[in-house]
Amino acid sequence: MRKIFGKGFQKGITLRHLRALVALSDLKLVARVSKALGVTQPAVSKQIVELERIVGVPIVTRDRNRLYLTPIGIRLANHARQALGQIDRAAFEIEAMVSGVSGSVSIGVVSSVAPTLLPGAIALFKRSTPHANVSVSEGHFVELLPQLEAGVLDLVIARIWQPRELAGIDQMALFSEPVVVVAGQKHPLAHAGELTWADVVSYPWILPQPNSVARQAIDALFALNALTPPTNTIASLSQALNLELLRVMPAIGLLPQRLAQEQAALGRTVILPLETQDLLSEARCFWRKDQASQNPTLSLFLKCLQESTEDIKTIPFD
Repeated sequence: MRKIFGKGFQKGITLRHLRALVALSDLKLVARVSKALGVTQPAVSKQIVELERIVGVPIVTRDRNRLYLTPIGIRLANHARQALGQIDRAAFEIEAMVSGVSGSVSIGVVSSVAPTLLPGAIALFKRSTPHANVSVSEGHFVELLPQLEAGVLDLVIARIWQPRELAGIDQMALFSEPVVVVAGQKHPLAHAGELTWADVVSYPWILPQPNSVARQAIDALFALNALTPPTNTIASLSQALNLELLRVMPAIGLLPQRLAQEQAALGRTVILPLETQDLLSEARCFWRKDQASQNPTLSLFLKCLQESTEDIKTIPFD
């Protein structure tokens, strides 16, 4: 294979080049890149010219006053974004380690969010501050919120239906992920080409507890489809139990899309072709006002959540 890189690629490329390339990928205009990076427009143009000389092939094409990346430029920008992310992560971890944060943070989380978000956030948190402790409790939002307000929990993470302001509580959107309808591989509807909500309402449904926000949202979804919510139901929080129930009986349930895709790839479930109207798609975290500024351990964990959320956003759905 012909080598296209100019000599000294590894030695010649700098963080300035990488930041300019990523900004150009996102913003398209030199003027916008210049403003975002706080440098002059000639400096941005110079960095692009230098980068093309280092790589040995064009990385941009021009159309009027806009710049577009070539296929090689796009690939290089993707690597640059990953490299800058790693550098930012290293700076974050070192800063956290130097700060000497210790103590503990108590987290309440709904089961549909825990496996997607918490492993990465906790791993980053423990790398950053090995002597700080984390405790995690699963439950419904209506059960966890009073514990947060009472100071039993420092942080609550939940999927939200119809977000609203809460007195004395700060909140932050984390990520958005669809919830999908699933059944076991042997379910009578597993391989149906087309389905309506009327086709599934009479089957056993695995649902959240009747008093939960999630259950209210699901009931509203059936009402939106002009249907009475299922009466043949199993109320369960346990993901492991729910997956086993889907395997052994003709039940129907709801799973976050990533988890549903993973289970489908393993041959355990199928995703039914039903529109869920962004049901419970947004995950948010909640904490008591001013606690993040007063509790450095909570503040650090919130930063770890944000870092982990960025990782999740870069993983595309199938």
